[in-house]
Amino acid sequence: MVKRRLSSTIEDYLQSIYSLETEGERVISARLARWMRVSPPTAWATVQRMQRDGLINLDAKKTVHLTPQGRDLAESVARRHRLSERFLSDVLGLGWAEAHGEAHHFEHGMTELIEQRIMKLMNYPKTCPHGSPIPMPGVGATLDPSWAPLDTFALDERGTIRFISEELEEDLELLQYLESHALKPGREVVIREKVPSAGVLVLHNGDEDVSLGMQVASRIRAERV
Repeated sequence: MVKRRLSSTIEDYLQSIYSLETEGERVISARLARWMRVSPPTAWATVQRMQRDGLINLDAKKTVHLTPQGRDLAESVARRHRLSERFLSDVLGLGWAEAHGEAHHFEHGMTELIEQRIMKLMNYPKTCPHGSPIPMPGVGATLDPSWAPLDTFALDERGTIRFISEELEEDLELLQYLESHALKPGREVVIREKVPSAGVLVLHNGDEDVSLGMQVASRIRAERV
């Protein structure tokens, strides 16, 4: 089936909705406005346009849900974005922040042929550098339900980082911070300190203690060791 190509703005919204739904998060236009860094009225207008185009449905509480057509297109966008990040990071050697920024340009012009060639070249990678699964056609993407947010770990509890939310990726300084402190998928960490009143936790990555805001920690999932 020939897939419909959309504007880069609509593709970005589709990917954001898809990512939030994959994480089990409720999607509303205000949440999308924060993610896309636009005003709430702008996000709401885009959501309404997507509804008219049959890409999403809105329930009685204004929660956004992808339609089957919207999900199919969103999976294609997510696949190109995550594959682009993997290619730019692993093959071209770009840092996380650079790869994420460049992927937004690279993905929108990627043809199906180039997508297939890169997939083959990289031996069909399973995830982006931050652990988001690369959805295969007709299969989709899911997160392991046993992975838990870091802010739910107890003191001295160990875990192996598996996933960093794509919503965090929009903060390029944060991406650089996580990469520079080796907080990557596959890294084992242990919780050293939790200060809920200050909204901070401290973890050890095997080399050093690293501080994270609780809100950030809540969007990083790890497998308990």
